[in-house]
Amino acid sequence: MPSSAPGKDGPLSGTRVLVTRSPERSAALVQALAGAGATPVLLPLIDFERAPDQHALDVACDALAAGAFDWLVVSSATTVHVLMEKAAERGLELARLVPPATRIGAIGPATRRILESHGLAVELTPAGEQSAAGLLEAWTGGGRVLLPQADIAAATLADGLRKGSDVTAVTFYRTVDFPAAADRRLAMQPEDGGAGQATASYTLLTPEAAAAEIAGGRISAVVAASPSAVRRIASLSPLGGCRLVAIGRSTADQAAALDLPVAAVADEPTPDGLVAAVVKALTPP
Repeated sequence: MPSSAPGKDGPLSGTRVLVTRSPERSAALVQALAGAGATPVLLPLIDFERAPDQHALDVACDALAAGAFDWLVVSSATTVHVLMEKAAERGLELARLVPPATRIGAIGPATRRILESHGLAVELTPAGEQSAAGLLEAWTGGGRVLLPQADIAAATLADGLRKGSDVTAVTFYRTVDFPAAADRRLAMQPEDGGAGQATASYTLLTPEAAAAEIAGGRISAVVAASPSAVRRIASLSPLGGCRLVAIGRSTADQAAALDLPVAAVADEPTPDGLVAAVVKALTPP
């Protein structure tokens, strides 16, 4: 596992690990990798823009604030950033945009953490797999549900929630190649625990440079944090000896659909869970 800039002692000492997220969305993962001895290198592949239909989004947010929904189901931390932006446009804190009587379901520890950091209680989360399927296993149905989504969201969650609930699904943001257009880009805050932490050093690569590093055997593993990231990682193929690590099952399934072998899947979609998966991927059998 060669490296041109080895990290300190640890289970990943001497490895370079490619993280396919922007710096503000990967601070805690970069720090965790560095703490395990790896040298993180960053290749931002996806970014997020405001939804084209702002009127539909505003109608949904006004209805939410007015108490029209029994449930708000949040499937990503990016959705929370949009809600924060819409709350600010109305001169509100996020906790005022979501009425106390509106129950909240959330997927993923980062999503739950950012909601709770803004004073919102999360009532329902998946017990096991942090995914749409995991949330649906815990879903008991009933009531009116607001489901904010990305433009490329699969129908799994909306269709599942509609079995017994009245669901309003609204596109809250677009997923685009990095970087997003400056005038449409969503403002992001650290969503994975990176706020207030000292940022570990990293190298920022272009796709061309990353492909060359992978081809030269100088990157040991690449971390995919979403199915959309996997689709873009496929353009860096062949990965050769670089091991692909997926944040969860849906990301791993997307890799399989693209014939990209997955070396390990994180047990938890957290920085520590991803580091453990990288260690597993790089440990000889």
